[in-house]
Amino acid sequence: MPNEPVRLHDPRFSTDRGGFHERMRAEHGPVVPILLEGDIAAWLVIGYTELHYVLSAPELFARSSSRWNGWDRLPPESPLQTVLAPLPNILFAEGEDHRRRSKAVNDALDAVDPHELRRVTARFADRLVDAFCGDGRAELRTQYADPLPSLVLGWLYGFDDEEIDVLAKAMSVLFDSSGAGVFEAYTELVSRFGAAITERRSRPGADVISRLVSDPIGYTDEQLTAELIAILGGGDQPTTEWLGNALRLTLTDERFSASMSGARSSVRDALTEVLWEDSPSQVNAGRFAALDLELAGKLIRKGDLVMLAYGAANHDPRVRGAGPGQVGANHAHMSFSHGKHACPHAAQGIAELIATTGIEVLLDRLPDLELAIPPEDLRWRPSPWARGVVCLPVTFSPATLLGEF
Repeated sequence: MPNEPVRLHDPRFSTDRGGFHERMRAEHGPVVPILLEGDIAAWLVIGYTELHYVLSAPELFARSSSRWNGWDRLPPESPLQTVLAPLPNILFAEGEDHRRRSKAVNDALDAVDPHELRRVTARFADRLVDAFCGDGRAELRTQYADPLPSLVLGWLYGFDDEEIDVLAKAMSVLFDSSGAGVFEAYTELVSRFGAAITERRSRPGADVISRLVSDPIGYTDEQLTAELIAILGGGDQPTTEWLGNALRLTLTDERFSASMSGARSSVRDALTEVLWEDSPSQVNAGRFAALDLELAGKLIRKGDLVMLAYGAANHDPRVRGAGPGQVGANHAHMSFSHGKHACPHAAQGIAELIATTGIEVLLDRLPDLELAIPPEDLRWRPSPWARGVVCLPVTFSPATLLGEF
Protein backbone atom coordinates (compact mmCIF):
# COMPACT_ATOMS: atom_id res chain seq x y z
CA MET A 1 0.00 0.00 0.00
CA PRO A 2 1.17 3.59 -0.67
CA ASN A 3 3.45 5.18 1.96
CA GLU A 4 3.77 1.97 3.96
CA PRO A 5 7.31 1.15 5.13
CA VAL A 6 9.34 -1.07 2.82
CA ARG A 7 10.71 -4.33 4.20
CA LEU A 8 14.44 -4.38 3.61
CA HIS A 9 14.51 -8.19 3.41
CA ASP A 10 11.91 -8.31 0.63
CA PRO A 11 13.09 -11.05 -1.82
CA ARG A 12 12.81 -8.55 -4.67
CA PHE A 13 15.81 -6.76 -3.19
CA SER A 14 18.04 -9.50 -4.62
CA THR A 15 15.95 -10.78 -7.55
CA ASP A 16 15.05 -7.37 -9.03
CA ARG A 17 17.10 -4.78 -7.19
CA GLY A 18 16.89 -2.15 -9.91
CA GLY A 19 13.13 -2.43 -10.20
CA PHE A 20 12.80 -2.44 -6.42
CA HIS A 21 14.79 0.82 -6.21
CA GLU A 22 12.60 2.38 -8.90
CA ARG A 23 9.42 1.47 -7.03
CA MET A 24 10.81 2.92 -3.80
CA ARG A 25 11.74 6.18 -5.55
CA ALA A 26 8.33 6.45 -7.17
CA GLU A 27 6.45 5.88 -3.92
CA HIS A 28 8.68 7.53 -1.32
CA GLY A 29 11.28 9.68 -3.06
CA PRO A 30 14.96 9.73 -2.04
CA VAL A 31 14.36 8.89 1.64
CA VAL A 32 12.37 5.74 2.35
CA PRO A 33 10.75 4.49 5.58
CA ILE A 34 11.79 0.85 6.01
CA LEU A 35 11.43 -2.09 8.36
CA LEU A 36 14.41 -4.23 9.26
CA GLU A 37 14.24 -7.77 10.66
CA GLY A 38 11.82 -7.92 13.57
CA ASP A 39 9.92 -4.90 12.20
CA ILE A 40 12.55 -2.47 13.45
CA ALA A 41 11.83 0.94 11.90
CA ALA A 42 14.52 2.96 10.12
CA TRP A 43 15.09 5.28 7.17
CA LEU A 44 16.85 4.26 3.94
CA VAL A 45 18.57 7.05 1.98
CA ILE A 46 18.54 6.07 -1.71
CA GLY A 47 19.09 9.52 -3.24
CA TYR A 48 22.66 10.41 -4.26
CA THR A 49 22.43 14.07 -3.21
CA GLU A 50 20.72 13.21 0.07
CA LEU A 51 23.24 10.47 0.87
CA HIS A 52 26.13 12.82 0.12
CA TYR A 53 24.58 15.34 2.52
CA VAL A 54 24.10 12.78 5.29
CA LEU A 55 27.69 11.56 4.99
CA SER A 56 29.02 15.13 4.95
CA ALA A 57 27.20 16.31 8.10
CA PRO A 58 28.38 14.27 11.12
CA GLU A 59 27.07 16.97 13.42
CA LEU A 60 23.54 16.15 12.20
CA PHE A 61 23.90 12.45 11.33
CA ALA A 62 26.20 10.97 13.94
CA ARG A 63 27.92 7.60 13.82
CA SER A 64 27.67 6.15 17.31
CA SER A 65 24.78 3.71 17.66
CA SER A 66 24.59 4.56 21.36
CA ARG A 67 22.45 7.47 20.11
CA TRP A 68 19.79 5.13 18.70
CA ASN A 69 16.27 5.55 20.08
CA GLY A 70 15.26 1.97 19.28
CA TRP A 71 17.31 -0.12 21.69
CA ASP A 72 14.28 -0.89 23.83
CA ARG A 73 12.60 -2.50 20.80
CA LEU A 74 15.52 -4.72 19.74
CA PRO A 75 15.44 -8.25 21.22
CA PRO A 76 18.76 -9.49 22.63
CA GLU A 77 18.71 -12.43 20.21
CA SER A 78 18.20 -10.27 17.10
CA PRO A 79 20.96 -10.63 14.48
CA LEU A 80 20.85 -6.84 14.19
CA GLN A 81 22.70 -6.76 17.50
CA THR A 82 25.90 -7.67 15.64
CA VAL A 83 25.28 -4.81 13.19
CA LEU A 84 24.19 -2.09 15.61
CA ALA A 85 25.83 -2.88 18.95
CA PRO A 86 28.24 0.01 19.66
CA LEU A 87 31.84 -1.17 19.62
CA PRO A 88 35.02 0.70 20.57
CA ASN A 89 36.30 0.90 17.00
CA ILE A 90 36.69 3.19 14.01
CA LEU A 91 33.15 2.47 12.75
CA PHE A 92 31.32 3.90 15.76
CA ALA A 93 33.84 6.51 16.93
CA GLU A 94 33.11 10.21 16.62
CA GLY A 95 35.08 13.45 16.70
CA GLU A 96 38.67 13.35 17.95
CA ASP A 97 38.37 9.68 18.92
CA HIS A 98 37.55 8.81 15.31
CA ARG A 99 40.39 10.97 13.99
CA ARG A 100 42.91 9.12 16.20
CA ARG A 101 41.58 5.69 15.27
CA SER A 102 41.44 6.56 11.57
CA LYS A 103 45.09 7.63 11.64
CA ALA A 104 46.13 4.43 13.45
CA VAL A 105 44.34 2.20 10.94
CA ASN A 106 45.60 4.15 7.94
CA ASP A 107 49.18 4.07 9.25
CA ALA A 108 49.00 0.30 9.86
CA LEU A 109 47.67 -0.39 6.36
CA ASP A 110 49.77 2.23 4.60
CA ALA A 111 52.94 0.53 5.88
CA VAL A 112 52.21 -2.43 3.62
CA ASP A 113 54.70 -2.50 0.73
CA PRO A 114 52.53 -2.46 -2.45
CA HIS A 115 55.14 -4.38 -4.45
CA GLU A 116 55.29 -7.13 -1.84
CA LEU A 117 51.50 -7.12 -1.59
CA ARG A 118 51.21 -7.60 -5.36
CA ARG A 119 53.71 -10.49 -5.29
CA VAL A 120 51.89 -12.18 -2.41
CA THR A 121 48.50 -11.68 -4.07
CA ALA A 122 49.79 -13.16 -7.34
CA ARG A 123 51.29 -16.11 -5.43
CA PHE A 124 48.00 -16.88 -3.70
CA ALA A 125 46.10 -16.40 -6.97
CA ASP A 126 48.39 -18.84 -8.78
CA ARG A 127 47.95 -21.35 -5.95
CA LEU A 128 44.17 -21.15 -6.30
CA VAL A 129 44.30 -21.46 -10.10
CA ASP A 130 46.63 -24.47 -9.77
CA ALA A 131 43.90 -26.24 -7.80
CA PHE A 132 41.51 -26.28 -10.77
CA CYS A 133 43.41 -25.33 -13.93
CA GLY A 134 43.72 -28.93 -15.11
CA ASP A 135 39.98 -29.61 -14.81
CA GLY A 136 38.75 -27.46 -17.67
CA ARG A 137 35.99 -26.07 -15.46
CA ALA A 138 35.68 -24.22 -12.17
CA GLU A 139 33.28 -22.28 -9.98
CA LEU A 140 35.02 -18.94 -9.61
CA ARG A 141 32.94 -17.63 -6.70
CA THR A 142 33.86 -20.35 -4.20
CA GLN A 143 37.16 -21.47 -5.73
CA TYR A 144 38.68 -18.07 -6.47
CA ALA A 145 36.89 -14.78 -5.68
CA ASP A 146 35.91 -15.85 -2.18
CA PRO A 147 39.21 -17.25 -0.87
CA LEU A 148 41.67 -14.83 -2.53
CA PRO A 149 40.95 -11.69 -0.44
CA SER A 150 40.80 -13.83 2.71
CA LEU A 151 44.21 -15.32 2.00
CA VAL A 152 45.78 -11.93 1.36
CA LEU A 153 44.16 -10.24 4.37
CA GLY A 154 45.18 -13.17 6.52
CA TRP A 155 48.76 -12.66 5.37
CA LEU A 156 48.49 -8.96 6.25
CA TYR A 157 47.38 -9.96 9.76
CA GLY A 158 50.06 -12.64 10.11
CA PHE A 159 47.59 -15.58 10.25
CA ASP A 160 48.15 -19.07 8.92
CA ASP A 161 45.90 -20.68 6.31
CA GLU A 162 43.71 -22.53 8.83
CA GLU A 163 42.98 -19.36 10.79
CA ILE A 164 42.28 -17.47 7.58
CA ASP A 165 39.69 -20.06 6.51
CA VAL A 166 37.85 -19.82 9.85
CA LEU A 167 37.76 -16.01 9.73
CA ALA A 168 36.52 -15.94 6.14
CA LYS A 169 33.65 -18.32 6.88
CA ALA A 170 32.64 -16.30 9.94
CA MET A 171 32.57 -13.04 7.96
CA SER A 172 30.45 -14.65 5.24
CA VAL A 173 27.86 -15.64 7.84
CA LEU A 174 27.79 -12.10 9.25
CA PHE A 175 27.28 -10.54 5.81
CA ASP A 176 24.42 -12.83 4.86
CA SER A 177 23.00 -12.38 8.40
CA SER A 178 19.68 -14.16 8.04
CA GLY A 179 19.87 -15.02 11.73
CA ALA A 180 21.30 -18.55 11.76
CA GLY A 181 24.83 -18.72 13.13
CA VAL A 182 25.38 -14.96 13.40
CA PHE A 183 26.25 -14.91 17.10
CA GLU A 184 28.42 -18.01 16.79
CA ALA A 185 30.33 -16.43 13.90
CA TYR A 186 30.86 -13.21 15.82
CA THR A 187 32.07 -15.11 18.88
CA GLU A 188 34.53 -17.01 16.70
CA LEU A 189 35.97 -13.76 15.36
CA VAL A 190 36.38 -12.29 18.84
CA SER A 191 38.12 -15.44 20.08
CA ARG A 192 40.56 -15.67 17.16
CA PHE A 193 41.49 -12.00 17.25
CA GLY A 194 41.88 -12.05 21.03
CA ALA A 195 44.39 -14.90 20.81
CA ALA A 196 46.29 -13.15 18.00
CA ILE A 197 46.54 -9.89 19.96
CA THR A 198 47.94 -11.69 23.00
CA GLU A 199 50.57 -13.38 20.83
CA ARG A 200 51.56 -10.16 19.03
CA ARG A 201 52.01 -8.30 22.31
CA SER A 202 54.64 -10.84 23.35
CA ARG A 203 56.07 -11.54 19.89
CA PRO A 204 55.37 -8.67 17.45
CA GLY A 205 55.97 -9.20 13.75
CA ALA A 206 55.78 -7.31 10.46
CA ASP A 207 51.99 -7.42 10.22
CA VAL A 208 48.99 -5.14 10.63
CA ILE A 209 48.01 -6.49 14.07
CA SER A 210 51.53 -5.93 15.42
CA ARG A 211 51.58 -2.37 14.10
CA LEU A 212 48.25 -1.60 15.76
CA VAL A 213 49.40 -3.22 19.01
CA SER A 214 52.37 -0.84 19.12
CA ASP A 215 50.50 2.26 17.90
CA PRO A 216 50.74 5.28 20.25
CA ILE A 217 46.95 5.27 20.52
CA GLY A 218 47.42 2.58 23.18
CA TYR A 219 44.72 0.09 22.23
CA THR A 220 43.33 -2.20 24.92
CA ASP A 221 42.71 -5.81 23.87
CA GLU A 222 38.97 -5.16 23.68
CA GLN A 223 39.41 -2.04 21.56
CA LEU A 224 41.87 -3.71 19.21
CA THR A 225 39.65 -6.78 18.77
CA ALA A 226 36.79 -4.48 17.77
CA GLU A 227 39.09 -2.56 15.41
CA LEU A 228 40.28 -5.74 13.69
CA ILE A 229 36.69 -6.89 13.18
CA ALA A 230 35.89 -3.54 11.57
CA ILE A 231 38.89 -3.75 9.23
CA LEU A 232 38.15 -7.34 8.26
CA GLY A 233 34.47 -6.57 7.71
CA GLY A 234 35.33 -3.69 5.42
CA GLY A 235 38.02 -5.57 3.50
CA ASP A 236 37.12 -9.23 3.10
CA GLN A 237 33.59 -9.70 1.75
CA PRO A 238 33.41 -6.37 -0.16
CA THR A 239 36.65 -7.22 -1.99
CA THR A 240 35.32 -10.71 -2.76
CA GLU A 241 32.17 -9.22 -4.29
CA TRP A 242 34.16 -6.56 -6.16
CA LEU A 243 36.40 -9.21 -7.68
CA GLY A 244 33.52 -11.59 -8.43
CA ASN A 245 31.30 -8.91 -9.94
CA ALA A 246 34.13 -7.68 -12.16
CA LEU A 247 34.78 -11.23 -13.35
CA ARG A 248 31.07 -11.61 -14.11
CA LEU A 249 31.25 -8.41 -16.16
CA THR A 250 34.27 -9.57 -18.17
CA LEU A 251 32.51 -12.88 -18.89
CA THR A 252 29.14 -11.43 -19.92
CA ASP A 253 29.87 -8.04 -21.52
CA GLU A 254 31.54 -8.01 -24.93
CA ARG A 255 33.16 -4.64 -24.17
CA PHE A 256 35.40 -6.46 -21.72
CA SER A 257 35.41 -10.04 -22.98
CA ALA A 258 36.73 -8.85 -26.34
CA SER A 259 39.91 -7.64 -24.66
CA MET A 260 40.28 -10.19 -21.88
CA SER A 261 43.63 -11.32 -23.23
CA GLY A 262 44.78 -7.79 -23.98
CA ALA A 263 44.86 -4.33 -22.46
CA ARG A 264 45.10 -4.07 -18.69
CA SER A 265 43.14 -0.82 -18.75
CA SER A 266 40.01 -2.89 -19.37
CA VAL A 267 40.46 -4.60 -15.99
CA ARG A 268 40.46 -1.29 -14.16
CA ASP A 269 37.55 -0.06 -16.28
CA ALA A 270 35.58 -3.16 -15.31
CA LEU A 271 36.37 -2.63 -11.63
CA THR A 272 35.26 1.00 -11.81
CA GLU A 273 32.05 0.14 -13.64
CA VAL A 274 31.19 -2.49 -11.03
CA LEU A 275 31.47 0.14 -8.29
CA TRP A 276 28.78 2.12 -10.11
CA GLU A 277 26.51 -0.66 -11.35
CA ASP A 278 26.84 -3.47 -8.78
CA SER A 279 28.40 -1.92 -5.70
CA PRO A 280 29.72 -4.69 -3.40
CA SER A 281 28.44 -2.74 -0.39
CA GLN A 282 24.77 -2.03 -1.02
CA VAL A 283 23.40 -0.96 2.36
CA ASN A 284 25.18 0.09 5.52
CA ALA A 285 23.97 0.81 9.03
CA GLY A 286 24.30 3.65 9.41
CA ARG A 287 23.87 7.07 10.95
CA PHE A 288 21.75 8.35 13.84
CA ALA A 289 19.97 11.70 13.84
CA ALA A 290 21.57 14.01 16.40
CA LEU A 291 18.37 16.09 16.61
CA ASP A 292 14.93 16.37 15.02
CA LEU A 293 15.40 17.39 11.39
CA GLU A 294 13.90 17.19 7.91
CA LEU A 295 15.48 15.30 5.01
CA ALA A 296 13.86 15.31 1.57
CA GLY A 297 10.51 16.19 3.13
CA LYS A 298 10.67 13.42 5.75
CA LEU A 299 10.68 14.23 9.47
CA ILE A 300 13.61 12.39 11.05
CA ARG A 301 13.40 12.26 14.83
CA LYS A 302 16.40 12.53 17.16
CA GLY A 303 17.94 9.08 17.54
CA ASP A 304 16.32 7.60 14.40
CA LEU A 305 18.41 5.05 12.51
CA VAL A 306 19.37 6.20 9.02
CA MET A 307 20.53 3.44 6.66
CA LEU A 308 22.91 4.26 3.81
CA ALA A 309 21.99 2.78 0.41
CA TYR A 310 25.20 3.14 -1.59
CA GLY A 311 24.03 0.93 -4.44
CA ALA A 312 20.73 2.75 -4.91
CA ALA A 313 22.41 6.17 -4.71
CA ASN A 314 24.84 5.18 -7.46
CA HIS A 315 21.80 4.54 -9.69
CA ASP A 316 19.95 7.76 -8.83
CA PRO A 317 18.61 8.94 -12.20
CA ARG A 318 18.88 12.57 -11.09
CA VAL A 319 22.70 12.39 -11.18
CA ARG A 320 23.28 9.52 -13.60
CA GLY A 321 23.29 11.15 -17.01
CA ALA A 322 25.25 8.21 -18.40
CA GLY A 323 23.99 4.69 -18.82
CA PRO A 324 25.83 1.47 -18.00
CA GLY A 325 29.20 1.24 -19.68
CA GLN A 326 29.61 5.02 -19.91
CA VAL A 327 30.91 5.88 -16.46
CA GLY A 328 34.53 5.46 -17.60
CA ALA A 329 37.04 6.72 -15.06
CA ASN A 330 34.41 8.58 -13.03
CA HIS A 331 35.10 7.84 -9.37
CA ALA A 332 32.26 9.89 -7.88
CA HIS A 333 30.41 6.71 -6.88
CA MET A 334 29.45 6.09 -3.25
CA SER A 335 30.81 2.55 -3.04
CA PHE A 336 33.61 3.56 -0.67
CA SER A 337 31.21 5.85 1.21
CA HIS A 338 32.08 9.52 1.63
CA GLY A 339 33.20 11.97 4.28
CA LYS A 340 35.16 11.34 7.46
CA HIS A 341 33.87 7.77 7.78
CA ALA A 342 34.67 6.77 4.20
CA CYS A 343 36.73 3.64 3.64
CA PRO A 344 40.34 4.54 4.60
CA HIS A 345 42.40 5.51 1.58
CA ALA A 346 45.03 2.85 2.29
CA ALA A 347 42.33 0.17 2.51
CA GLN A 348 40.88 1.24 -0.84
CA GLY A 349 44.30 0.85 -2.43
CA ILE A 350 44.80 -2.61 -0.95
CA ALA A 351 41.37 -3.78 -2.11
CA GLU A 352 41.95 -2.47 -5.64
CA LEU A 353 45.36 -4.13 -5.84
CA ILE A 354 43.92 -7.49 -4.73
CA ALA A 355 41.05 -7.30 -7.22
CA THR A 356 43.20 -6.09 -10.12
CA THR A 357 45.93 -8.66 -9.55
CA GLY A 358 43.37 -11.43 -9.07
CA ILE A 359 41.76 -10.75 -12.43
CA GLU A 360 45.06 -10.32 -14.26
CA VAL A 361 46.51 -13.58 -12.95
CA LEU A 362 43.34 -15.52 -13.78
CA LEU A 363 43.14 -14.17 -17.34
CA ASP A 364 46.85 -14.74 -17.94
CA ARG A 365 46.60 -18.35 -16.80
CA LEU A 366 43.24 -19.15 -18.45
CA PRO A 367 42.82 -16.74 -21.39
CA ASP A 368 39.85 -18.60 -22.96
CA LEU A 369 37.57 -18.47 -19.92
CA GLU A 370 33.88 -18.71 -20.77
CA LEU A 371 30.77 -18.65 -18.64
CA ALA A 372 29.39 -22.18 -18.35
CA ILE A 373 25.73 -21.12 -18.09
CA PRO A 374 23.60 -18.47 -19.79
CA PRO A 375 24.16 -15.04 -18.16
CA GLU A 376 20.46 -14.82 -17.27
CA ASP A 377 20.82 -17.94 -15.11
CA LEU A 378 23.27 -16.24 -12.74
CA ARG A 379 21.73 -15.50 -9.35
CA TRP A 380 22.54 -12.79 -6.83
CA ARG A 381 23.10 -13.45 -3.14
CA PRO A 382 19.95 -12.88 -1.03
CA SER A 383 21.63 -10.25 1.15
CA PRO A 384 20.42 -6.64 1.42
CA TRP A 385 23.86 -5.60 2.62
CA ALA A 386 26.10 -6.93 -0.15
CA ARG A 387 25.89 -7.46 -3.92
CA GLY A 388 27.48 -10.56 -5.40
CA VAL A 389 26.69 -13.62 -7.46
CA VAL A 390 25.91 -16.92 -5.75
CA CYS A 391 28.13 -18.82 -8.17
CA LEU A 392 30.16 -18.16 -11.30
CA PRO A 393 30.74 -21.42 -13.20
CA VAL A 394 33.23 -21.29 -16.09
CA THR A 395 34.90 -23.54 -18.65
CA PHE A 396 38.34 -23.23 -20.25
CA SER A 397 41.07 -25.23 -21.93
CA PRO A 398 42.91 -27.28 -19.28
CA ALA A 399 46.24 -25.69 -18.37
CA THR A 400 49.40 -26.85 -16.63
CA LEU A 401 50.24 -26.18 -12.99
CA LEU A 402 52.88 -23.64 -12.08
CA GLY A 403 54.00 -25.73 -9.12
CA GLU A 404 54.70 -25.05 -5.46
CA PHE A 405 55.38 -21.59 -4.08
